[in-house]
Amino acid sequence: MTSAITHPSPHKAENIAHKACSWVGDFDPNPLRIADRKFSNRLMIGTGKLSSPETLSSVIENTGTQIVTVALRRIDTKLPLNQQDCLSGLDRSKILLLPNTSGARTAKDAVHLARLSRELGGGNWVKLEVTPEPRYLLPDPVETFKAAEILVKEEFIVLPYIHADPLLALRLQDIGCSTVMPLGSPIGTNQGVRTIDSIRIIIEQIKIPVVVDAGLGAPSHASLAMEMGADAVLINTAIAAAKDPSNIATSFALSVVAGRASYLDRVHNSSNTDRESGWKNASASSPLTGFLDERKDSKITDL
Repeated sequence: MTSAITHPSPHKAENIAHKACSWVGDFDPNPLRIADRKFSNRLMIGTGKLSSPETLSSVIENTGTQIVTVALRRIDTKLPLNQQDCLSGLDRSKILLLPNTSGARTAKDAVHLARLSRELGGGNWVKLEVTPEPRYLLPDPVETFKAAEILVKEEFIVLPYIHADPLLALRLQDIGCSTVMPLGSPIGTNQGVRTIDSIRIIIEQIKIPVVVDAGLGAPSHASLAMEMGADAVLINTAIAAAKDPSNIATSFALSVVAGRASYLDRVHNSSNTDRESGWKNASASSPLTGFLDERKDSKITDL
C-alpha cells in the first residue's frame, strides 16, 4: 500500500526555499544583476494562468521569487497597475513587477503596450514579446529586434523573449537589451529544454544575463537550465496548471538552487567537459582551406 504524501506546511515550504537561496548565495561569486538591480532569487514567476491573487501570494511566499510578470493585455487600462485586482497583494518594495507585451503581433503593438504600462505606473521594465503566429506562439525575431531598438532608445529596460538564436542574442545585447530570454521549447508545451545546444552557445557568447523562458514543465527542466549556466528561469504554465501550485512552485525554487549550485561546483573545479552534448565547437564536414583559387598548379580533370 502506498502511503499518502504529506506536503510541508506553507510556512515550512517558504523557509525551505528561502534558506536554500540564502545558502547558494553565500558562495555564488556572481549574483544575478539585471540593469541596475541585484536579485538573490533566480526563479521568475509568470502570472498569466494563476487562478487567483491568493494563489499568486502563496506562490511568492513559498518560492521567495523577486520578479513577477504580468500580461498588459489582461489589465484594466483605466486603473494604475498598483490598483489592479490581480496584483493587489504584491509588495512592490520586495517584488519587481515585470509587465510583458504578450499578445503583440508587431513591433508597433509591443511598443504601444510598453508605453501604456509606463503611463499606468509599471515603470520602465518590460518583457518584450512579439508573437504573430497564434498556433505555436513563436517569437518574431525581426519585429522583436525593431521593438527592442525603439524601447531601448526610450530608456526602457528590455528583456526580450526570443528563439534560441545566438546571433540574435548578440545583436540584442549590442543595442542595449538588459537580458535575453531564449525559449526552451514552445510556450506552454512543458517539453523542457529542447534548444539545449543553442542556449549553450548563447550562454558562452554573451555578457548579459540569459533567462530560459517557456516550455519548462518540470523542476528537473529548470535544474538542467541552471546547471548549463543560465542566469535564471521563468515558469508559468507548469506552476499554474498544477493541482497544488504552491507546492510545485517550491519544488521549482529548490531545483533552481540545485542547478545553480551544480554549475558553480563545475566552474570551481575547472571541469569544462560538456557532459550533456559531448562537443565544444562545430566541425566542418568540408575543408575550410585549399579552395580552387589556392590550387593554381593543379589540373582539374573531374568535371
